[in-house]
Amino acid sequence: MSDFSRIMLFAKRLMLERLLSTRMYIMLPILLLFIPGMAWGFSDPNIVLPGGHQPDTAMEVLFYASLGVVFGATMCAVLLSYDSVSKERASGVLELRLSQPMPRSHQAIAMILGSWRAILGPTWVLLLFSVLIVRYRMGEWLSITDCLVYFTSTALILLWYVLFTLLASSYTREQGTAISFGVGLWFLFTFLWALVTTMVAYASGVSIGQENNAAWIMLEGGLDLLSPNGVYHHLLETRLPQIDRGIAAWQSWAMALVWTVLPSWLFVRRMEKILP
Repeated sequence: MSDFSRIMLFAKRLMLERLLSTRMYIMLPILLLFIPGMAWGFSDPNIVLPGGHQPDTAMEVLFYASLGVVFGATMCAVLLSYDSVSKERASGVLELRLSQPMPRSHQAIAMILGSWRAILGPTWVLLLFSVLIVRYRMGEWLSITDCLVYFTSTALILLWYVLFTLLASSYTREQGTAISFGVGLWFLFTFLWALVTTMVAYASGVSIGQENNAAWIMLEGGLDLLSPNGVYHHLLETRLPQIDRGIAAWQSWAMALVWTVLPSWLFVRRMEKILP
């Protein structure tokens, strides 16, 4: 059996363990509420957003509905993978696993793929339902390019949160510490990042929250590149020409690559050096 086959087999086993866990059954109603639920709400022809704006394209509706991914799916990614290393470390399973002839780096890659695919599968199914809901409510199909960007961006943000949580789990021996760190990062990027942006704007002398202020818009767009949630929204904005925050598409995709490669490399290196 090739190394690739071993990695994929191990990843599949881990994916099925998480996919069929009690945790997943608890999280599915949350995902249903946040992803298709928001798509249904924002595709209402009579909805009026703050400022009197009404979404008029399928991609714009799904852009606003992506809040369901940010609030629901990312949290589920954290809850699904927080004990991937710490639990096995505490029970002694990790010591047995690392003693196997399979290289540690390959085991680390399998753990990433297994945890990621467990949350990615249900989320993509619900995203497909969201696309169908928008088609039913607005009578407009999402273009193939928009669909690819939407599904790829969502897959990336889920991967980033899985990586953060796996890193936290690998550095802690207690599951409580691992989940606290994962939820703390999620809380920082989801709720507190706006406060960070405001503080930087205040220190820079930029008027805060002024939608017609080019300096504020560019500052907010630039700082969003340092947040996984912000990069996710930048990726979606590449398909919305009416939104311009001074960030080019190549910059958004370059930062997406950084957010993918750097945590992955750190986790693989950590698993190569970890002491069970």
